Amino acid sequence: MCGINGFVLRSSNIKSQGLLPKINAMNTLIAHRGPDDDGTFVDQNSNYSIAMGMRRLSIIDLNSGKQPIFSDDKQIIIVFNGEIYNYRELKEELLKSGTIFKTNSDTEVILKLYEKEGTASFQKLDGMFAFSIYDKKIDKVYIARDFFGEKPLYYHQGNGQFIWSSELKSLIYKLEQRPSISKTGLNLYFRLTYIPAPYSIYEGIIKLESNHYISLDLKTQDYSILPIEKNVLELDNSKISLNEAKKNVKELVHQSVASRSISDVPLGTFLSGGVDSSIVSLCLAQCKSSPIETFSIGFEKKSFDETDKSRVVSKLIKSNHHEFIINEKDLEENVDEILLNFDEPFADSSSLPTFLVSNRTRKHVTVALTGDGGDEMFGGYNKYYMGKMNNKYTKMVPSGLHSMIQKASSPFLKVSNDDRGYRFKLKRLLNSVDYNGQFYWDIISLGFTRNSLHKYLLPSYLNENIFDEYKKNTKISRPQTLGDFRLIDKHISLEGDMLVKVDRTSMLNSLECRAPLLNKKIWHYANSLPEHFLMKGWNKKFILKEAFKDQFPEGFLDKSKSGFGAPVGDWLKLSLKLELESYIEEKKLVDQQIFNPETIIPLVKNHLSGKEDNTFKIWTYYCFQKWYYSTYQHI
Repeated sequence: MCGINGFVLRSSNIKSQGLLPKINAMNTLIAHRGPDDDGTFVDQNSNYSIAMGMRRLSIIDLNSGKQPIFSDDKQIIIVFNGEIYNYRELKEELLKSGTIFKTNSDTEVILKLYEKEGTASFQKLDGMFAFSIYDKKIDKVYIARDFFGEKPLYYHQGNGQFIWSSELKSLIYKLEQRPSISKTGLNLYFRLTYIPAPYSIYEGIIKLESNHYISLDLKTQDYSILPIEKNVLELDNSKISLNEAKKNVKELVHQSVASRSISDVPLGTFLSGGVDSSIVSLCLAQCKSSPIETFSIGFEKKSFDETDKSRVVSKLIKSNHHEFIINEKDLEENVDEILLNFDEPFADSSSLPTFLVSNRTRKHVTVALTGDGGDEMFGGYNKYYMGKMNNKYTKMVPSGLHSMIQKASSPFLKVSNDDRGYRFKLKRLLNSVDYNGQFYWDIISLGFTRNSLHKYLLPSYLNENIFDEYKKNTKISRPQTLGDFRLIDKHISLEGDMLVKVDRTSMLNSLECRAPLLNKKIWHYANSLPEHFLMKGWNKKFILKEAFKDQFPEGFLDKSKSGFGAPVGDWLKLSLKLELESYIEEKKLVDQQIFNPETIIPLVKNHLSGKEDNTFKIWTYYCFQKWYYSTYQHI
């Protein structure tokens, strides 16, 4: 587990001095991703200069896994961030064909496999990764990102250079001037509360999409983006029996947990007490000969605290359980560090407890397995209900009548505090109802809806067509089925939100997180099943719960569970109030030229006064302004 950096300069920009200090400086900015070691490589010829670097968190092959790693003839060089879970099987195949290895690392396996099979080898990798391979023989660099996008990769081309990095801070350092704010990135952020690939908050800085690699010609700096795994033939299990599907799901999950438990350093699990983390913890406990370490976090505010569920599982699997309760003081001490480490606006409030549980966990282990991905794999989100309900509702209720219902119910659905109860959920559902097949794009808009954002952003910053790229990539314009919803989530919320949150908060604490449910085999298998195996009526993740229900107390996996959020709506009225108020000073807003002061000021004041709870909107606004004034203005 590491972080990587690199840049290429054209011949006209080559300077014999200064390459090594620059790549070292980029490495230093992401030292938290790899505190154990670092490595650099520079090369120059008459056509270009190249520098690559990495920071290493030692997990596997602690003694001989130092990077960069070179081919035997020194003509191919790799820097790698991540873990390849099937590297032992791949290495065994290569050994049979006569390949000789100098290390026991998964990094060298990627290199040797590339030497043998070229870029076609990338699709054989089961894991989370971002790596760059410099092939001097053909003057090319290949930069790849894993199937789900668990590991980040940003890149930029301009002014005679091509730059890539695991985090924005290193890439920004290498730019000659401050980039402008991306209009598309800004609108995506205020709609979604995060910015998924290929966009970032900066114009011209691009996130490499998951399951893709860059092929960069070093002589011309021309590049292309290509899929790693393409035209995958999905299995057809439409006629499979429920019992056989249960058996296969159970086996696939057990296999995945076992493969992701390989480590030369201490390992444990995040245990929230929800379906996914409970199953992962159970499987890990069953494949280990001694009690495993489990970690959970709770809140002093009881409506957000669910540590009782994690205790049940811990007792069941006989783990060494560690429980951390956080309060407002913990937030005050860490909020700046957490939010600003994302390097761009990011408003998923669950990043706060994720950071804190990572911080506490790192005191005990170096690797933690998580339950991330279970909802996307098996259909576990409440928003999937909304998708089904929208289809039925719009067939029964004419659009004119819906408008009347929405208007009449608005006063009754107002809430004054951040409890996210039934009124909050009903209001969100009514606001996302759509008669033109676009409802799911509003359901995933956790910040501002399409119909409200234009009131708060100035016209010069508005962009109405922010989802066009995702409609094209998924080939889904009017999502209707559970399969549509899950595929959109894989491309947008999983890559842009869930995995970003876990990667940045865990790596800020030098903790490696692995998600066994994010496995290509599990994804392809789940996609092959009848949809009612995933969501049976209103029973979410039906097949996953059926596969493991005999391992837990009766009814445990059917218990409702809140999201892993934090009561930021309350905190905004208390410890963060003065800072938030500073962001609605009229002169500051006029000078900023992004927001409409006439609408954004009352929105914030209504929340602070308790007149109406606007937690999601205000937290999204607060996180943007914190980034803008603390990061963007200082570039």
